[in-house]
Amino acid sequence: MIISGIVFILLLTLGLPIAFVILGASVFYFSLNPMMASTVAQRMASSLESFPLLAVPFFIVAGAAMARGGIARRLYDFADGLVGHWHGGLAQVAVMNSLFLGAMSGSSNADAAIDARTIAPIMRERGYSNGFASVVSAASGAIAPIMPPSIGLIVYGLLTETSIGRLFIGGVVPAMIITAALLLTVRYVAKRRGYKPERQERLPARQIATRARAALWALAMPVLLIVGLRGGWFTPTELGAIAALYAFLVGIFIYRGFGMSETYELLRESALTTANVLFIVASAAVFSLVLALEQVPQALLSGLLTLSDNKYVVLLILNVLLLVLGTMLEGLALMVILVPILIEVTRTLGIDPVHFGIVLVFNTTIGSITPPVGTVLYTVCSITRCSIEEFTRDFLPFLASLIGVLLLLTFVPPLVTFLPNLLF
Repeated sequence: MIISGIVFILLLTLGLPIAFVILGASVFYFSLNPMMASTVAQRMASSLESFPLLAVPFFIVAGAAMARGGIARRLYDFADGLVGHWHGGLAQVAVMNSLFLGAMSGSSNADAAIDARTIAPIMRERGYSNGFASVVSAASGAIAPIMPPSIGLIVYGLLTETSIGRLFIGGVVPAMIITAALLLTVRYVAKRRGYKPERQERLPARQIATRARAALWALAMPVLLIVGLRGGWFTPTELGAIAALYAFLVGIFIYRGFGMSETYELLRESALTTANVLFIVASAAVFSLVLALEQVPQALLSGLLTLSDNKYVVLLILNVLLLVLGTMLEGLALMVILVPILIEVTRTLGIDPVHFGIVLVFNTTIGSITPPVGTVLYTVCSITRCSIEEFTRDFLPFLASLIGVLLLLTFVPPLVTFLPNLLF
């Protein structure tokens, strides 16, 4: 195990993609015992033999169709109508837009990349610094993994056998709190820097209603998710298929954002994203088997309980640990590796699995935005050509805001569990 850990660090230092780092360390571990050499392929295959896991490619296709189908522009116009008159109006619009897009993409990387390509260039033209535009694009991406349909919550639900419907509903209130915190942070920074509103007066209610009607088909999708799950009409997997079909029909026939000729490219893009996600899941499943064979979960459990048997103290320790690890490892891979270990800790301490799932996913999302090696950070900076130093300076107030929300969600569980307990 020690030698495998050294291999893991070495491969990570060489800059290999995290999935190959995890898989390489696992292959080295099993290669030391020729009798178990076939375990790697068997474990990778068996980890993907899951019907609920089909929800991942379906929601990825739905998000891609929504992004291409002219929906993003209509959501942008609606968000502008709501908050464009606030200080730092364009940045406020970016945050609200991420709330709406998060209900479709389910991925912080996808949402941040859309903002970095579409809104960040306009922000720079209007006098915003490149660092601030990049930070707003990245930080607002933290909403998507919490807002249903979150890919991270689907994977967590599969790993822990927690109701995905309850996880989806449990993410709604936290997503709203994150949005409010980011809006207030943008306002604070914008007032200090003199970033002006897009207009001096708020739009008349009639104009806002007109923009809402234009975006109605897009806004209906999260309602479809919640009502469908609450009514028991669909499983999360079936809902993914329906969401993908819905996004196609809206994009092609209603908004006319793309035609049938572009379907191949859309499906190709979705297939590449799906392959990336599922390869991480399969590789991490092998590594989690290594951890199980070495009885790491039991050692971690006994170690944490030695420190404290207070669940809030343990949650605080786990938050610090995950924030640090999240800056170095891809969030989904980190979750697949650690969840089988940590879920035993939370069950022993009586922590609600829905509450822990939201806290865990949000924590790893913050890590993915945080320097030095956050994945969302590098995605955005590669698009906007922003230096890590400039990003880091402008990110500090947003980091404080996101960690404040994380602590709030950690120590006030009803913010997460109230809606699921009410509706399920």
